[in-house]
Amino acid sequence: MKVKGLRWWIIGLIFLSTVINYIDRSALGIMWGSEDLEGSISYSLGLTKSDYGNILNIFMVAYALGQLFSGKLFDKVGTKIGYVLSIGIWSLSTMLHATVTGFKSLAFFRTTLGVSEAGNWPGAVKSNAEWFPIKERAIAQGLFNAGASIGSVIAPLLIATFYVAYGWRITFIIVGAMGLLWIIPWLIINKKGPKYHPWITEEERQYIVEGQSEADQNETEDTKGKSLTEILSFRESWAVVAGRFFLEPIWWLFVGWMPIYLFDVYGFNVKEVGMFLWVPYVGAAIGSIAGGYVSGKIIAKSNSIDKGRKITILIGGIIMLLGLIATVLIGDTAEKFVVIVFFVLFGFQFAISNVQTLPSDFFGGKSVGSLAGLGGMIGVFSVIIMNFLVPIVVDKFSYTPIFIAIAIFVPLGVGSIYYFARKIKSVE
Repeated sequence: MKVKGLRWWIIGLIFLSTVINYIDRSALGIMWGSEDLEGSISYSLGLTKSDYGNILNIFMVAYALGQLFSGKLFDKVGTKIGYVLSIGIWSLSTMLHATVTGFKSLAFFRTTLGVSEAGNWPGAVKSNAEWFPIKERAIAQGLFNAGASIGSVIAPLLIATFYVAYGWRITFIIVGAMGLLWIIPWLIINKKGPKYHPWITEEERQYIVEGQSEADQNETEDTKGKSLTEILSFRESWAVVAGRFFLEPIWWLFVGWMPIYLFDVYGFNVKEVGMFLWVPYVGAAIGSIAGGYVSGKIIAKSNSIDKGRKITILIGGIIMLLGLIATVLIGDTAEKFVVIVFFVLFGFQFAISNVQTLPSDFFGGKSVGSLAGLGGMIGVFSVIIMNFLVPIVVDKFSYTPIFIAIAIFVPLGVGSIYYFARKIKSVE
């Protein structure tokens, strides 16, 4: 049996895994509520906003370490088995949230969730490097990232519906089961890589291989990847590390704290959060696909990966910066705020699909996961610092200094990519 466009089936499954990933991770914030909101997680477990900030950081530390560990794991065992381990463990962790009785048990399952969910990102970058020619990798990464946005669109409405009907414990069981079901089609479809897959047409195999770098083309199953020390000896690797350090907090501020912001500033309940929270992620989903499309068009027209990546990242950075300034100047109502964040997250995803593609632009497949995981880990440590500061700053002042700080991070992130990657191309 031959399947036309097999690479799009693979990225379609990874898109779906990302949707599930974000539904699972979003559930806690959406159902957290306030300490006096009966039936919410906060009320049921007797936990505070400070506890929420600590739980966020526990998840992020685990997520950061999981990025590095899973990047090496995917390079070692491959994307097929790597994804089975990652989504299997995170789905079970989500389901076991239904059993928590307090801070310690909740922290434990957020830890196992963070470590395992992290694998989705280096796994996707590595899979895209295997299954797509260079000129299509940004659009493939954009489709993958759109899964995070679509998951964030679906999550508030889906989780609020389950929460109202069944309560938060049963909701965790329902959303956790989705990932276990995903493993079945993944094992059926993703038998081997494109060079050896029995279902791929010869035309598609040649199209993929001929569109890859020499390093990718020359790799075999016995090829060994570079160590992290070797990877970091290249100046270009620091574009990934520094870029993600400055840019990641922008996305995670809204993923982690937007529900709490709506609870605190506008007095929303869980149902109202479900009605508003999905809107900005529509912008993010559009930005993911648009960023990949624009980058691909520029590369095709100019025959320059460097121009395609850098111009797209710059455009996304400008949109992010203007949006973050607007949150401070005119975001004084819930309606205005969610519309402004729509554009901030559009800009972020427009740029980040190309930032996340950089490891596969610089290195062959056996090292891609390692650099992607390292960049993800460094980005998450930046988020951890932010999560630690947010409740302190908000209690003493307001959310405004936080918005100003991450606005400053935008030119630093874009500038570091331009500085360290003088020309985006294979270093091998």
